Amino acid sequence: MSYRIGILGGGQLARMSTLAAYRLGFSVNILERFKNSPAAQITKNEFIGWVDDKKIMKRFLDSSDIITLENEFIDFHHLEWIENHHKKVIPSSKTISLVQDKLIQKETFQKAKLPVPEFLEVSNDTTYSEIKKKLGKKFLLKSRKFGYDGYGNSLINNEKDFINSFKKLTERHSTLLAEKFIDFKKELAIMIVRTKKEIKTYPVVETIQKNHICNIIIAPAQIEKKLINEVIEIGIEAVKSIEGYGLFGIEFFLTKNNEILINEIAPRPHNSGHYTIEANVTSQFENHIRSILNLPLGSTEMIYPFSVMINLLGKINRKNHKVDVSKVLTYEGAHLHIYGKEQSRKGRKMGHITFCGDDLNFLLNKAMDAERKIII
Repeated sequence: MSYRIGILGGGQLARMSTLAAYRLGFSVNILERFKNSPAAQITKNEFIGWVDDKKIMKRFLDSSDIITLENEFIDFHHLEWIENHHKKVIPSSKTISLVQDKLIQKETFQKAKLPVPEFLEVSNDTTYSEIKKKLGKKFLLKSRKFGYDGYGNSLINNEKDFINSFKKLTERHSTLLAEKFIDFKKELAIMIVRTKKEIKTYPVVETIQKNHICNIIIAPAQIEKKLINEVIEIGIEAVKSIEGYGLFGIEFFLTKNNEILINEIAPRPHNSGHYTIEANVTSQFENHIRSILNLPLGSTEMIYPFSVMINLLGKINRKNHKVDVSKVLTYEGAHLHIYGKEQSRKGRKMGHITFCGDDLNFLLNKAMDAERKIII
């Protein structure tokens, strides 16, 4: 059967999912607010508008057999509206309702007896002293919604930080939470894919951040087997706790005491899984497409001993132009992905490079060297 897949959002995750869908013979509809989004560049089925425009949504739904989404920021009530119009959405509105508000997400994990950093709800009446008593003088203040790549987070060291950050963050989103500062040893992540019949896990990876943005992925993570098994077990239970079906990226802290804590979960393809395009039997994007259609899942095994992925973050603010990729392509084994974004800005994810092989240190050094050779 030739399915017609509707994706809400047209960024790089939708772009790579679309490529995977076309490889399997399916068509893809993209809904995005603006023309020529990264995903729309590779499909003729482009819808301009958004989920609050019922006229465009009806056209979009009539052209799609099933709906999925690129990020978790679409209000779950819009997804309920789609479901009420007899279209299946994966992940479901119920799952998104448990994920998109970080306070509810953490409360859901806590209820399922899963390990998370200590946290508390912050209201207009909450004082720095009250939080300090429970979480210590150093903690994180976070927007409950719309936070990503460090946006919506602020590190608090004193009362002045708290007052300034509270004002700044509530201008972004009205509700906040505070979370205990974790002095971690490593940050880890795992991709988990689930259908009604199967659940599969990708290797546990290490994520290295730069200015709160994922910079480097090392696959697999160089940690002991016991910790790997613990991440897998916690990750699976986390997906089940939010009644999740489809693909999920879960981030963890590994503390200096070897404790595993869930940082957050993303109900979609994730930056920490981009390496799977070249390094694994089945990429996260293909299994994303398979899972939303409840098709048999592909193997998640790696086909190389190691893989290193490095993000190409914007280095200047400017309209996109012809990017000189020639220097990167001189590196043997370089797998270069440019996302086709029209505007570059400092820190924005513009592409990535992946290297695979049997010498981890060599791959890591090569990836960092190659990243320095491209200006985007």
